[in-house]
Amino acid sequence: MERLERSLRTASLALLLVILSGVATAAAQGTPAATPIPTVTGPIPVTADSYPLMASNRLQTLVDLPKAGYVEEEFFVSGRANVYDWAANGTLSVKTPAAPYTTRILMRRPSAAARFSGNVILEIANSARRFDFNFTWGVSHDAFMENGDAFVVLTLAQPNLEGLKAFDPVRYAPLSMANPTPDEACAVGRGGGAPQTSTFEAGLQWDILSQVGALLKAARAGGPLAGFNVQRVYMTAYDGIMATYMAAIHPNARLANGRPVYDGYIQHRHPGLAGIRRCAPAPAADDPRQSLRNLDVPLIRIVPETDVLTLYRFRREDGDAPNDRYRLYEVAGGAHADGAFYPYQPSVEVLRKIGSPYAYLASWPFHNQCEPEMLLMKTPINTYVLDAAFSNLTRWVRDGVAPPKAARLAVDNGGTPQARVVRDQFGNAVGGVRTPYLDVPIATYVTTTKGETFCPELGRRDPFDWARLVSLHGTPQNYAAKVAQSVDRLVKERWLTESDGRKIKAESASVAVPASH
Repeated sequence: MERLERSLRTASLALLLVILSGVATAAAQGTPAATPIPTVTGPIPVTADSYPLMASNRLQTLVDLPKAGYVEEEFFVSGRANVYDWAANGTLSVKTPAAPYTTRILMRRPSAAARFSGNVILEIANSARRFDFNFTWGVSHDAFMENGDAFVVLTLAQPNLEGLKAFDPVRYAPLSMANPTPDEACAVGRGGGAPQTSTFEAGLQWDILSQVGALLKAARAGGPLAGFNVQRVYMTAYDGIMATYMAAIHPNARLANGRPVYDGYIQHRHPGLAGIRRCAPAPAADDPRQSLRNLDVPLIRIVPETDVLTLYRFRREDGDAPNDRYRLYEVAGGAHADGAFYPYQPSVEVLRKIGSPYAYLASWPFHNQCEPEMLLMKTPINTYVLDAAFSNLTRWVRDGVAPPKAARLAVDNGGTPQARVVRDQFGNAVGGVRTPYLDVPIATYVTTTKGETFCPELGRRDPFDWARLVSLHGTPQNYAAKVAQSVDRLVKERWLTESDGRKIKAESASVAVPASH
């Protein structure tokens, strides 16, 4: 028996040396090791008293998933993540290895595998509100469900993790992104201040993103997409976490077959890069890493009109090279946020319970907070642009068919304090990605609104008076015909999906354009 134990120890040591040798060789050759697939627990049971925060049937505006043939499930994902350093020359190195974590994903998918498109969209949720506020789902969930896509929200940020535990401390007790170096004190971020320690390490999020992506693509038995033929996994986000992931982590995040974990990205705006770990400052605004290039999968960046001037310095040309497939879409009439975002959030009672800083004004609609409330943007400009972008991204990845290129928004004195967006005779932006709303206008689309908190981010619609409507369109029938012509052209050019085109045509038939006399 003793000889057998010695033999087993020797064999185990030999196997370990082989593994370490392979890792060292891969590192020396610059070949990334395969991304580990984490373990998964779930679906986590749902009862009357225990259910996911952000469950679709418990939001201020409900989403009827069963009616669309969809199910919603929550899983806990566990693994080990490295904490990295990222040098100015782009070199990534491990500072602290193999720190344990457990986080959660909330998945919405077709109930039948036969309805599945093969696409999985993972969104990095916004963290400003202490819950996993998934903007992309709020804007484009109808298109995702119509297409048969799976959609995943991943909890990454400390405020959101704390919000989950405040919402249901029993259900979410296993969740942890504990700092493996809790005694490390630092003062980074806005305002600096005295060095502080933390029990949370944001630097774990990079490997978590890679490992969750690998888990989704593997579709293993017992996993969130077991039995589904996953073909493509995309990432989308509004903040700098995704930008940093693409620049620093994506080149090293590979599957066992050498392919990237993520097959494409849709980035809202052009946020600055985040720090690679809690005690690392974010790269400076003029750091060359801020201009992302040499990405071996497609990236579509969507910048609403609101943000074009502030992000003007990041403008770059579109790309079609295999290692630089890039599209920049500046959206004429697009607001930083619009009414499609905000209905899909928890109740005000829940927001208070989790300590959301916006609970006091988070009821939808924002009664009497924005001026004028009745004119807040209800026109889904951002939705239609985003729907088409995801459709085009799949054709780019799956079929090699590049998306259309858009002119940039016309800007005078770009990059200076005197910069302004050029406007047409109707007060609407010139250039950029167009929709029938601006090409066959019945209003001026303004990308900010007076009021508190969210209001400056919200667009509004200033409708034309009847005299102007008559002079432009004559009759309701003429207006609808013009819209139909615009829709048909934009669908053909792939700026609109066919489904969204039908919606716009139907909407145009009900617009109250007075008959001319």
